[in-house]
Amino acid sequence: MAAFAASGALVGVSKRLDIFGVFMVGVFTGIGGGIVRDVLLDVHPPTSLASWANFSTASVTSLLVFYVHFALDRLRREILALDAMGMGLFASTGAVIALEHDSGVLAACLIGGTAAIGGGVLRDVLVNETPLLLQRDLYAVPALIGAGLTVTVIELGGSNNLALVIGTAFATGLRLVSLWRKWSLPSPRHTE
Repeated sequence: MAAFAASGALVGVSKRLDIFGVFMVGVFTGIGGGIVRDVLLDVHPPTSLASWANFSTASVTSLLVFYVHFALDRLRREILALDAMGMGLFASTGAVIALEHDSGVLAACLIGGTAAIGGGVLRDVLVNETPLLLQRDLYAVPALIGAGLTVTVIELGGSNNLALVIGTAFATGLRLVSLWRKWSLPSPRHTE
């Protein structure tokens, strides 16, 4: 969550938002995916807002980024790696939580993927950017595959912990490899 909030706050800084704008973009990026997941699962209030821990982590991280962003610019690669790990973890935990709320297999996969990308979509909407998941970047695909693997392991009788490790590791690994190798999904050919 802190990595998501930091990446959101950095986007806010790059857009030259004031402290409130950076704070809001960071917090929505940090807890937005969990809130979307909980809304889909009819969990009220959303887990991220039920206690101070998640909101406080996202808030403190966002404010910290506002004040020390110049030092964080040198850590872009590390932040991308943490963001990939967060994406993988949100995808797999979102899938497990969905199954625990009696969602079907398909719903659990889609809710897990949505939990992983929801905060980033909110971030992009807030700063008026085309959401990352609609661009050629491999972000949503690793999240969906990680959530799918998590559900598959559980459906085959594996423990939740084993499923979380496999789903998180695969989604994170695929995202990191795609960044390193500059993999992307195909786009339509344009004729002129």
